Amino acid sequence: MNAEGTEPSQEARRAAVPGSVLRPTDGEARLLAHRLLRTARYGAIAVLDPESGAPLASRVGVATDLDGAPLILVSLLSAHTKALLADPRCALLVGEPGRGDALAHPRLALSCTAVALAGERGETAQAARRYLNRNPKARLYAGLGDFRWFRLEPGSAMLNGGFGKAYRLTAADILVPTPAGLAALEQEAIDHTNRDHRDATALYARAFAGAKRGNWSLTGLDSEGIDLASGDLVLRIAYPKPLAAASDLRQVLVDMAVQARKHLEEG
Repeated sequence: MNAEGTEPSQEARRAAVPGSVLRPTDGEARLLAHRLLRTARYGAIAVLDPESGAPLASRVGVATDLDGAPLILVSLLSAHTKALLADPRCALLVGEPGRGDALAHPRLALSCTAVALAGERGETAQAARRYLNRNPKARLYAGLGDFRWFRLEPGSAMLNGGFGKAYRLTAADILVPTPAGLAALEQEAIDHTNRDHRDATALYARAFAGAKRGNWSLTGLDSEGIDLASGDLVLRIAYPKPLAAASDLRQVLVDMAVQARKHLEEG
């Protein structure tokens, strides 16, 4: 206990470890972790081979559930799928290297438990909808009989934000609360925006992410922000503050469009 007689926070315990390279996990680290995960279209998955017990790595397409948990669609013919069915423990690495030293760019490694989703309703339908919004080309094989949906439940994560910027995160740092009713509103809001307000998505991309003009569309939304895509380019834009209720969504998007237009006019 500390001098006040209370247990020190997890962040304080991390910071107190002599010689630790880990920084205290703060809001900036969580925001970066969420952005890396929400903008990922693919990642490297590591599993345990059921025959040899040796580590096995492969590449999988990635999307996220409303709360931020990774979603994958994999074939039963793949070695990594057979491994997940035998032992659901796995790790997922996301984060795009850019120019120069690949190790200077941020990445997120999550330790997860894979949960197979069955049936056509509930969690499976939501996972399929969000995954295919993010990865529309997967519609070519998503309906084939040998493909299965998995939700990867995060247990912990390591965030490397670049040299000297390492953080250990918990599931609570990765997952976000979802207001009641938001799941039911999401697809209608996406379809309405992409059909009637494409100008607003372009404003969001240009004003809040510095993106160039493009055919930007809304691919997902959740309690913390929206996901946009133009071809293979993806963007994550956070709301000014998380949604307190699903009914707040429309006004938040309208206000963001007004702010974006004003920002571009003044710039």
